[in-house]
Amino acid sequence: MFCHYTDYLAGVKQNDPTCGVRVALCLTEIQAIVRIRTHELYGKSGCFMRIVVDAMGSDNHPGPDVAGAVMAAREFGDTIILVGDSNQIEAELSQLDTAGLAIELEHATQKVEMTDKPSEVVKGKPDSSMHVGLRLVREGAADAFVSAGNTGAVLGIAMLRQVGLGRIPGVKRPALGVIFPTKERPLLIDNGANADCRPEYLLQFAIMGTYYVERVLGVTNPRIALLSNGEEEGKGNSLIKETIPLLKESGLNYIGNIEPKEFMQGVADIGVTDGFTGNVMMKTAEAIAAYMSDLIRDELMSNPLTMLGGLLARPAFARVRNRLNPDEVGGAPLLGVNGVVIIGHGRSNAYAIKQAIGQARRMVENNVVEAIATGIQQGGRLKEGEQES
Repeated sequence: MFCHYTDYLAGVKQNDPTCGVRVALCLTEIQAIVRIRTHELYGKSGCFMRIVVDAMGSDNHPGPDVAGAVMAAREFGDTIILVGDSNQIEAELSQLDTAGLAIELEHATQKVEMTDKPSEVVKGKPDSSMHVGLRLVREGAADAFVSAGNTGAVLGIAMLRQVGLGRIPGVKRPALGVIFPTKERPLLIDNGANADCRPEYLLQFAIMGTYYVERVLGVTNPRIALLSNGEEEGKGNSLIKETIPLLKESGLNYIGNIEPKEFMQGVADIGVTDGFTGNVMMKTAEAIAAYMSDLIRDELMSNPLTMLGGLLARPAFARVRNRLNPDEVGGAPLLGVNGVVIIGHGRSNAYAIKQAIGQARRMVENNVVEAIATGIQQGGRLKEGEQES
């Protein structure tokens, strides 16, 4: 590890003009040792984290994945472990400025395609970048895993303790949470991990969402609502009706049923639903946003007067675009597995990958997994005066 340090000493003795380069290399080695030793001694409470990025995840991998990892390493000062085809990763890194950054490579001989069936990938590709990355987290060599790859595959691998992380004890079904890019930034859970649900699953989604929103988004005692076709308690299907009494008795801040329009307006901080409904709602919202954007653009370009108005309004449109930009969120937390996992969109660019890494480190910093484990054991909120384990 200290080969460049000894080279530097030899260079000084020989008055070698290249010894300055050796100093830089020496400092890089020392920084790496300090990061690793800090992680060993202090783990998640230390100054630095070790976060795994699936370099073979996004639709355009490994370019955005590697570039986003470099951006994150520079901004956060953490060690980023890029997992995947080392030759492809090194080719991308060679085009970027990585001087002084703590970036490590972990080779994986296989990759998961977006078209792969999750059930076949779990056992059929044991050396995929997902398997290798999640294994690093399970073994304590890293604090979190970020991937913009096949969502079903990440979920399937992460849930199995033999190959991934396993579930937090007591969790019946892990769930995907997604932060909607509206003014109040509410969390929708589940967002596709569980198409068919039972009332006890939705109760656990509410518990997991509560600790995530409190600790990562900083919302005290977040308001929870069931997404339904009406605000009245008698509305909704049997799943909704059977979940209501469980939430009322949970000690959570349950405010009742809401319709999607109230969710978008931020009436609740957490909208709870089954994965099928949640995923359809999210994709419908994305489609409407894209349609409205195209429609406004077409109308603005329809005549010189509206074109002038559009030019004057360009700064306002830019602000709206930034507020609605899903890249700002970066990815969806997979809550309920025994480790921090963030799943980004396949279309993620480098900035989105960087933001996903930032979200992962906030979950680690705020001990979200541990808090969820305690909440699940309690069956809801901690009672007044009780301490978390």
